[in-house]
Amino acid sequence: MIKLNEEAGRCLLCKNPRCKHSCPINTPIPEVIDLFKKGELTKAGEILFDNNPLSIICSIVCPHEEQCKGSCIKGIKDVPISFHEIEKHLSMNFLENVELKPKNKLEDRIAIVGAGPAGLTIAFILARKGYKVTIFESKEKIGGVLRYGIPEFRLPKSILDKIEEKLVQLGVKIRPNTLIGPVITIDKLFSDGYKAVFIGTGVWNPKTLNIKGESLGNVHYAIDYLKAPQVYSLGKRVCVIGAGNVAVDAARTAKRNGSSEVYILYRKDFEDMTATKAEIEEAKEDGVQFELFKAPVEILEEGVKYISTKKTVDENGKVRIVSVEGTESLFECDSVIVAVSQSPRNNIVLNNRGFETTKQGLLVTDELGHTTREGVFASGDVVTGARTVVVAVNHAKTVADTIDRFCTELRNE
Repeated sequence: MIKLNEEAGRCLLCKNPRCKHSCPINTPIPEVIDLFKKGELTKAGEILFDNNPLSIICSIVCPHEEQCKGSCIKGIKDVPISFHEIEKHLSMNFLENVELKPKNKLEDRIAIVGAGPAGLTIAFILARKGYKVTIFESKEKIGGVLRYGIPEFRLPKSILDKIEEKLVQLGVKIRPNTLIGPVITIDKLFSDGYKAVFIGTGVWNPKTLNIKGESLGNVHYAIDYLKAPQVYSLGKRVCVIGAGNVAVDAARTAKRNGSSEVYILYRKDFEDMTATKAEIEEAKEDGVQFELFKAPVEILEEGVKYISTKKTVDENGKVRIVSVEGTESLFECDSVIVAVSQSPRNNIVLNNRGFETTKQGLLVTDELGHTTREGVFASGDVVTGARTVVVAVNHAKTVADTIDRFCTELRNE
């Protein structure tokens, strides 16, 4: 257990802080640690919250080893500072002890479609400015991928409940189990007096492997499995296909829900995995096993038919993964979980005019968050594809400012 005072005392409070510069949201780390050392916990927590309304979330789920912690100058010859532990303490202290109030009282009504990281960030920012904010969430609870895509053992749901409590404290209205698109349309929102609409619906459609057997009864998609793992009967031996954080989360969750043997099947090597090194190591500690250089070619009721792969270098010096002829075999298992990324659902686009999308179904916006429809803004995974929470929050801050300017201009016309 890290002693936070000792950890803060090790910080050099660098004038040119590499930790801050490596943070996607530019958290003022030396300033915060200095306030922590002086005992000014509320002020430090406020700085964190003002910079990042989901600071408490990022302190837990960010890939710290690749950002603040991984860039700490102390790490060159010593152990790097675990700032995220200090951030977690300060952020939770702030949420539990500070009453949030709007700074102004505005009549403009804002609709936020989707209560994931981007939507929650914009709700906090605009509600604090005094806007009348309503969140429309298709599921029963807020959080989006934070609640339904990250397991409880990594991110406790109680933290998301605390965030909801603070939003309500700010006057935000939340409509759960409400799908915007087919029944309540974008036109309806505007006709009911909303000045602007923000779309942050995430990416909830699983991408397929496009191989035979994916519709069999022993096959599940990770993004669906993680929503409610307790309702699945996976059996003793489970194979997860994929090597990102979602795949690793699914594997670790299966381990915790009764499957004694869980394997991750991946066509490359460890260094090629998109999952963080920390989570890969934690998966190993949980007993998850890795089957590398195996590419699935078909799913059967008995398991996964695969072909062995290897790395090779082409004439241009580029490393490629190629199949090894004559090496097809069967990896026996009771259930298969497919975890090879996600794409957006298109309820809004199909039922509402004026939106341009990419070939992948992502909403097209400019760098400030304007969609191709006037008064409608978007950011987060529905625009960029699956990214980290802190990246979504950082861009959502820009879009919140864009929405504020848009509404201010309307008021001044």
